[in-house]
Amino acid sequence: MTKAEIQQVKLRFGIIGNTDSLVRAIDVAIQVAPTDLSVLITGESGVGKESFPQIIHQFSRRKHGQYIAVNCGAIPEGTIDSELFGHEKGAFTGAIGERKGYFGEADGGTIFLDEVGELPLPTQARLLRVLESGEFIKVGSSKVQKTDVRIVAATNVNLSNAIAEGRFREDLFYRLNTVPIQIPPLRKRGDDVVLLFRKFASDFAEQYRLPAIQLPEDARKVLVAYSWPGNVRQLKNITEQISIIETNREINSTILQSYLPQQSAQRLPALFGVKQSKGFESEREILYQVLFDMRQDVTELKRLVHDIMSERSVGATSVPQSTPSYYTPAPVVTQPQPVSTINIHPVVSKQDEDIEDTEEYVEESLSLDDLEREVIRKALDKHHGKRKAAAQDLNISERTLYRKIKEYGLD
Repeated sequence: MTKAEIQQVKLRFGIIGNTDSLVRAIDVAIQVAPTDLSVLITGESGVGKESFPQIIHQFSRRKHGQYIAVNCGAIPEGTIDSELFGHEKGAFTGAIGERKGYFGEADGGTIFLDEVGELPLPTQARLLRVLESGEFIKVGSSKVQKTDVRIVAATNVNLSNAIAEGRFREDLFYRLNTVPIQIPPLRKRGDDVVLLFRKFASDFAEQYRLPAIQLPEDARKVLVAYSWPGNVRQLKNITEQISIIETNREINSTILQSYLPQQSAQRLPALFGVKQSKGFESEREILYQVLFDMRQDVTELKRLVHDIMSERSVGATSVPQSTPSYYTPAPVVTQPQPVSTINIHPVVSKQDEDIEDTEEYVEESLSLDDLEREVIRKALDKHHGKRKAAAQDLNISERTLYRKIKEYGLD
């Protein structure tokens, strides 16, 4: 397409920028629009991927049909099949009526699946069938239905990594990725950052009835040099903040830098070997790791105490010790009292008092639930029943702690 035609498309869909990679993405979207090929749009969060499915729809033969945008990451896993494919009355609890679903509604049109990488695997299998044959089955039904939809998907995650980790189907990836469109991040768009800033500043000046903020040359250099991890969305938010807060409408580099988050690579403490994931699973893994570490510490402490006690017993009876202390048999006592835990009491008398003997060390065999219950109980005792403080100490959410207290009967 000519530059004039590309410019018209940018004006129509509110796209600002002249970077070659951005212009190339727009050109590919227009060229593929008349076909029914599936398109996969990739790019970081906040780069403006949502504009390209609309370009594809409006320049296709389906432009008079339905256009539906679905954020796959915002729909709970338990209801996403019903949202996409519909359900029959009584298919599950709460299904008081029949639902058509997005694929039924978008018949003859275009459906945009944003954050497609968040789809659960069973839903991915259903989507693959739609892509291959245009067929789907409602939840709770056995009747196969047909739909004629154009699917455009977008994601900000690396689907190749997701495939390697078993979180995304490889066959679905190739079906979606018939035509790939890569949207460049803001940090690679050069002077487009300044153009976007001017546009946002003008819009907010009109919205709040204030003079538009201006950037001198030193501030422009700061703006272009910044990495913009949140991309266009972050730039828009910062522009709005400055437009509202600053009384001086000329923003120098010092003022601008005060609104930009620091770029130092800060890292939060992390437990080695704990897989980072979202939601409760991450908290449970962290808690289990803490429990395992505590158990290891207790084991080492038991061995150390057993070693000390063995050495003292040998010294008292003048029996030579020829083997390492860890393997020294426990001293013979008249009435041994088997114990499952070791209690260490401080010395309070003038001379060393007799220390209770213990049987040869035997490692406790506790289930994870037992360990978890004990750690939660100790945290609650430590903080005198204050659940918020105990939750912070355990590095889990307060809501999770409440559920665990109820589950283990620690009320």
